[in-house]
Amino acid sequence: MRRPTLLALLGSATLLSACIVEAPGGASPNERRQAVVSQVPPLSVRNGANFEDKVELVAATVQPGRIAPGEGARVTAYFKVLKPLEEDYIIFVHVEDAEGRAERLNIDHKPAGGLYPTTQWKPGETVKDEFNIVLPPGSAARALNIWMGFWDPKTDARLQLKNPDAVRNDGRSRILLAQVPVAQP
Repeated sequence: MRRPTLLALLGSATLLSACIVEAPGGASPNERRQAVVSQVPPLSVRNGANFEDKVELVAATVQPGRIAPGEGARVTAYFKVLKPLEEDYIIFVHVEDAEGRAERLNIDHKPAGGLYPTTQWKPGETVKDEFNIVLPPGSAARALNIWMGFWDPKTDARLQLKNPDAVRNDGRSRILLAQVPVAQP
């Protein structure tokens, strides 16, 4: 018997393919304004994960806060840039059944829809990154864990978590962004 599989869809059709498509040559001023926020929304879940003193995950939102089988949720993460990043990192996202009964889903993606690579991030900015998750109809999951971090596809290395005692993590620089309850029919 096959285990149920979690499905996720990203907002961009190009991200649905198996390969990662290179982002355009840089963000325009308008694209940068869309990716950078002046403040984090007040209803966000605060985090504080520090990745190599270069970037801090300050907060995240999941809307709606409960997901039902066959429905989706929009996840928004807010990253405070502490120091320049020399590499164009991918944000890796792993969505897992909190009870481990379904296969993990990878929603790895370039930040800000590929419009604002990490090498362009400026210290002091707060960068907003958004993606969608969709739970398939008939899923038996009672909760979903959303894990994330930064990954360099050239070296297969992750940005290392500097404060593992301060945030929920798995010991491999993968932090628990949120646990989303699943509405039962």
